[in-house]
Amino acid sequence: MRKCYAVADFLSQDNKDEMKRTAEECGFEIEFFDSSEECDGKVSDAEVFYGSAPELLPQMPELKWCHSAYAGAGHLIKTGKFDKGDVILTNSSGAYGLTIGEHIIMVSLMLMRQMPEYNKVMNARGWMQELPIRSIAGSHVAIIGTGDIGKNTAARFRVMGASKLIGFNRSGQDIDIFDEVYRLDRFDEIIPNADIDILVLCVPGTPNSKGILSKERIDRLHAATYVINVGRGSAIDQDALVSALNEGRLAGAALDVTEPEPLPPEHSLWTAKNCIITPHISGDMGLPYTVDKTVEFFCENLRRYTRGEELIKVVDVKEGY
Repeated sequence: MRKCYAVADFLSQDNKDEMKRTAEECGFEIEFFDSSEECDGKVSDAEVFYGSAPELLPQMPELKWCHSAYAGAGHLIKTGKFDKGDVILTNSSGAYGLTIGEHIIMVSLMLMRQMPEYNKVMNARGWMQELPIRSIAGSHVAIIGTGDIGKNTAARFRVMGASKLIGFNRSGQDIDIFDEVYRLDRFDEIIPNADIDILVLCVPGTPNSKGILSKERIDRLHAATYVINVGRGSAIDQDALVSALNEGRLAGAALDVTEPEPLPPEHSLWTAKNCIITPHISGDMGLPYTVDKTVEFFCENLRRYTRGEELIKVVDVKEGY
């Protein structure tokens, strides 16, 4: 019997039942494990793998296809398992736009309505009401990365009344939800004159995305700009960001990703002015919708794989996404 292994602690019984039915239809036997420790040494006959455990890949000499439950695949690519092109890697891009988009709206409102400052007052059991607040309505939003997450986020900003949505991507290809889309290499030209209220980074962790928001680019932003990062911590010069926040050259920041992770307790980001830190949870598996979508993608691909058809969500290993 052809073997498939799924290693994930977030699958519901309904998810497992759906994956099992699909596997049986396709002539596979599927086994489920909550952790890589549970199945260590037991996966040598795997032809198909669902999960995101790079430490298991060297134990799978017969592997033909791996489906990552996450959108980011850099940790799997680094194993070298996919370098020769004889093992297909797919991801779950498209499952995270809703939950991460909602997270971005949440932290945007927290920053614009001065919640970091009000939290300090409330934690001290004080009472203050006079802080000035801002609104998403009428704001200008720039989003670096116009894929699933970027488009979902833009749609939510649009519904809440943002007056201008600017997208940046590698190609400059037009995306309907945005008012304007530019190639990323035009960022330095566009941003200083765009009066940006919120700058969102939702790019994958690749060599091309490292340092996208450099010190020089941070220095070009308006003092009224909020920076939000849900992609990878490596995309931002964090030291320059801390300086800009503490010196009042930026209005605030919300970082769901940092470098390194976990962020050390002594790191300067923890005490940076008007900075919200969350522990990489904007796209976690706490939302059933997200898990259901990853399972949907896997099951669709398993049927395609069995029929010898082209798979969806295939990762370009050289590009990293």
